[in-house]
Amino acid sequence: MAASLLPPANQILSQSKAHTLSLLERCSDMEKVKQVHAQMIKTGFVRDIIPASRLLSFCIATSNSCSLAYARMVFNGICQPNTFMWNTMIRGYSNSKDPKEALILYCQMLHNSAPLNAYTFPFLLKSCANLSALEETQQIHCQIIKNGFGLEVFAANSLLHVYVKSGCISSARQLFDRIPHRDTVSWNSMINGYAKNGEIKNARELFCQMPARNVISWTSMIAGCVECGLFKEALNLFQEMQVAGIEPDNIALVSALSACAQLGALDQGRWIHAYIDKNQISIDPILSCILVDMYAKCGDVEEAFSVFTKIEDKSVAAWTAMITGFATHGRGREALELFMEMKKAGIKPNEITFTGVLTACSYAGLVEEGKLIFKSMKRTCDASPLIEHYGCMVDLLGRAGLLKEAEELIETMPMKPNAAVWGALLRACHIHGNYDLGMRVGNILIKLDPGHGGRYVHLASVFAAAGKWNEAVMVRKLMKDRGVSKLPGCSLIDLNGTVHEFFAGDQSHPNTEEIYYTWDRILERLRQEGYVPTTENLLLDLEEEEKEAAIHHHSEKLAIAFGLINTNPGTTIRVIKNLRVCKDCHTATKLISKVYACEIVVRDRTRFHLFKDGNCSCRDYW
Repeated sequence: MAASLLPPANQILSQSKAHTLSLLERCSDMEKVKQVHAQMIKTGFVRDIIPASRLLSFCIATSNSCSLAYARMVFNGICQPNTFMWNTMIRGYSNSKDPKEALILYCQMLHNSAPLNAYTFPFLLKSCANLSALEETQQIHCQIIKNGFGLEVFAANSLLHVYVKSGCISSARQLFDRIPHRDTVSWNSMINGYAKNGEIKNARELFCQMPARNVISWTSMIAGCVECGLFKEALNLFQEMQVAGIEPDNIALVSALSACAQLGALDQGRWIHAYIDKNQISIDPILSCILVDMYAKCGDVEEAFSVFTKIEDKSVAAWTAMITGFATHGRGREALELFMEMKKAGIKPNEITFTGVLTACSYAGLVEEGKLIFKSMKRTCDASPLIEHYGCMVDLLGRAGLLKEAEELIETMPMKPNAAVWGALLRACHIHGNYDLGMRVGNILIKLDPGHGGRYVHLASVFAAAGKWNEAVMVRKLMKDRGVSKLPGCSLIDLNGTVHEFFAGDQSHPNTEEIYYTWDRILERLRQEGYVPTTENLLLDLEEEEKEAAIHHHSEKLAIAFGLINTNPGTTIRVIKNLRVCKDCHTATKLISKVYACEIVVRDRTRFHLFKDGNCSCRDYW
């Protein structure tokens, strides 16, 4: 019999299968996948495990709802899916907008008695993390132990991540302590969990015990410190990171720049910016925005604007940061112009943008412009005013002396006014001498916010200004009886990359003696220029001489004296204060800028004051 010239059937089948797999590899979109799928149905390869698995993998990798739905249709048509197929579908749903479906698939997998492996659980746990499904996480944890995967570091790390993300730090720590062979991911997850939960001390202890730290370890610590308000500690860690030879990623840089912004650490912020440029680090939208914010909050609004103009694709956050920067520096017109330019560029302002531009109008006394923008929010930007925007409007009207209009706005608000709104009106009453309204608003504030010491102090000041001394003393006594304390005044000054901190009456600084001696000399010069301390309404239980001594030791005055000691003549002194600058400190600082021929920039709780030639940029409108 003559030999057949045709290859064996199994060889033809193998070649055809290889061709199908090759076609799947070359697919670039779902339309081509559907064509190959149709061919697989025709040839019967759709029932073959390998081509069917590849088909599912491609659909999942496309990462959109249509391809995932198509993958599910293919999957449902497979009689006995193997573990890889189940895992593929669970992975697809864990990365989708419907992670709950991954848990449903897992239940079906158990019902069908499909074998589980170590790769089944990480995707399930990712779904639990996205859903914040703690109960389901605990059930899956039991399944992991039951199936013998409890010691697998891959599964354990996924479980650790879910507990951390769910805020179950105690459960996370118990699991962490039981992992026999922890890797860097294990340590980083636990450190990140402590840091995000505000347990910096525990995070630091683990960080110090860690065998080998990578950039994620350092970044978790730095970001955690920033979130907890430990800005000096964050910058110290950032410096330690440099010494350790670890190159910071963008998240670490953003966190460090945020710390600089809060501390007013301009020198360190400039150094980080120079580091970014020198190392040609890609400046993404978040990094560019934080650079603008850092320079603005550190008092260098010109450099903030310079960075802003260099951003090619400006996000709404970048526009908002610059508008807010102009606002806090009292440059209302420039903030308004930028707001208009933003809208012309087709960028839709968000709620924070409106807060920034309304604040700009308030600080610059642009009443009519503020009213127009407030009214336009719903009409032109489809943004209903929030309570923050009403607070800005009350502040705007109050500063301008339109107290009746401000009160009417509060009464017609669609939501219940909060302490910030009433506080804005109380400040306006004090400034413009409407003590009757001020007393009424002050009593509302104390009932609304009984644990805030500033509310009692403001009301006592209103009573004192109205000549009602007994009532003022009673408010102070009420504050004392309730155990409420006023936040102590604190000022920061950044010199040569080191942030120095001062409190009112502070004597903890190593150079205290020199600082107080210098301030006494400054005070003598100011008196020669006609300076008279403003002591009315201050600490009512003190004699006049004691009042003067107390007011002369306010934290910003000590910081300015320290700055004059340690800088060359003509150097700009930059001070950050946690409270509003008092009237006496404002008057004294104006005079210091004239007598010592220097510029002094003070950032208080709400805005910047640039003191120069005996004047302030706020035009005494603060």
